[in-house]
Parts: sequence; structure tokens; C-alpha cells
Amino acid sequence: MASARPGSSIGVLTSGGDAPGMNAAIRAVVRVALHHGRSVVGIANGYDGLIDGNFRTLGARDVGSILQRGGTFLQTRRSARFFEARYQAEARQHLAEAGVEGLVVIGGEGSIAGAQALAQLGVKVVAVPASIDNDVAGTDYAIGVDTALNTILDAVDKLRDTASSHNRAFLIETMGRGCGYLALIAGIVCGAELVLVPEVETRVEEVLAAVRDAHRRGKASAIIIVAEGARLGIGELLKAIEDADVGYTARASRLGHIQRGGSPTAFDRLLASRLGARAVELLVEGRSGVMVGIDGRSIKPRALEEVVGRQREPDPEFVGMVKILAR
Repeated sequence: MASARPGSSIGVLTSGGDAPGMNAAIRAVVRVALHHGRSVVGIANGYDGLIDGNFRTLGARDVGSILQRGGTFLQTRRSARFFEARYQAEARQHLAEAGVEGLVVIGGEGSIAGAQALAQLGVKVVAVPASIDNDVAGTDYAIGVDTALNTILDAVDKLRDTASSHNRAFLIETMGRGCGYLALIAGIVCGAELVLVPEVETRVEEVLAAVRDAHRRGKASAIIIVAEGARLGIGELLKAIEDADVGYTARASRLGHIQRGGSPTAFDRLLASRLGARAVELLVEGRSGVMVGIDGRSIKPRALEEVVGRQREPDPEFVGMVKILAR
């Protein structure tokens, strides 16, 4: 990419795992910045692009027709080298040379930690949470969560059709290495018999009991949703169900990276647009070292120190709802 010209600019990058709605956030950043008389520098390949000076100027037409696209047209990376001090210094130097007066970082936990590191070096930065796992503290929802949930819902509904036709128990693995939000909410909206998440220990005997109970009550199928970071994996559970007399045959399905893709939902497009717009407004106001998040219906800034390193805990209400609604 061509280097951006020095001037009064706002930079934008996407980092970490991709999430549906990232493009909508980039679009909002570009057009709101232009509205405020700032030029915009797009940084390709996340923090690696900062280190390598992979910059280009973005105009209103460059972000046309990206609102409905999943992924990120700026592309994204997970950059291990960025957390070395010498590479952070290089990134700061490249921003200064390009005339970038403020930076919008769109990404998840690691990306927001990177934003904090830049803020500590004196870079004006605002973070925007984008993570399908919904593991970022300080916001009710991150960009991409709603789309991922709808993808899971569609997949589980289809798997239930075949499970019911064959009188089967299906183990379905969702993303969520350290945070079980996707699995937990999917369990409620998909009518699962049981959900396994990293934050809550579940024994094999509990899973077998839930499956047996579903069969005893005359259910044509049983759905168990398992977050990928759960302490019991779907391979272990599949063998346990096959070896036990639970009334069903068993199958397993890993949904995998299909959860990251697809056109963002209306909710994610609106959320991304609001967060991207507010991030630019904060930079124009002179604010830095914050993340914008949604709190109820309002978009609010949170100090990065209040966000980075915090563990999001599952809502006890949702944990209880899964078992009650499975009856």
C-alpha cells in the first residue's frame, strides 16, 4: 500500500480474530472523521501493519459497499512481536511520520491491550470492542456477537432436524476458549438440554443424566452445546454417551470458523456504526486511553485500565435458564 501523506489524520486498524461488523465500524470511522475535517489513514494487517508502515489514505468511496460484508477489508493479524518494546516504538514512529493524531483500534482483548500499550507511549488511541466470544469487559456486547449467535442458531436448528429424525443426541461445539457466552446464550435460544462452558465445571455424569432425562421425558433428540474451552471436550463426551445406555445414538459437530463469517446482522451493523462514530468523536474531543462500549442503550467510554485484564463472568441467570427451559 502507498504511504499516507503527513497531516491531521485519524488512523484505523482491525486486529486479532475477525468479526462480522468490523467493516461497518471502519466505514463509520472514515466517514465521521471526514465529516469532522480529518483525513483517514487505513492500516492493513493490524499491529503488524503499524510496525511495517503498511498505511494508505482512505476516502468515503473506499469504504462504499463494505457495510454488508463480513470480515475486514483492512485484513487482520495477531501480532506477537508488537508486544516487544522496540516494535511498539517503531509503530509510534510510523504513526508520527504519517501525521496520525489519533488511532482507532478495532478488536478483542489482545487488541485492546495493544491499544493500552500505545496509550502509555503517548499515542492518542480509542478502542472499539469486536469479538464474537463477547469476552471483552466494559461493554454489554462486542461487534460480531449477534451475527455469530444467529449463525449458531441456524446450524443447531438444522442439526436438531436430523437429530430428531434419527433419535440422536448431538454434541455441538461452539467457539469460546476462555468465555462461554456464545454457548450459553445459544443454549437458551436453541433449546439445548445442557451447556458446558469454561467457567463452570461439569462432570460426565451430569451430561449423561441430562441426556437420559431428555429421553425419559419423550424427547425425540437431545442437544448438548459445548464451548471449545469447556473442561470436557466433545470427543470425550461422545465416547461417554456411546458407552452408556442413554436411549439415544450420539453424534458430534464442531461449528468452527463458520461462526466468524457471514454478513453482519442489523444489530451488529448498527452497533459497529455507533461505536466507530463515537470513537472518532472522542478523539476529536481530545480523549484518549479509552474503549467505547454499549451500556444498555447508551454508548459510553471506559478507561482502558478498567477493561484490560478483566475476566468476564457468565450471568448466573442465564446458567439457570438453560436447565429450567430444557424441561
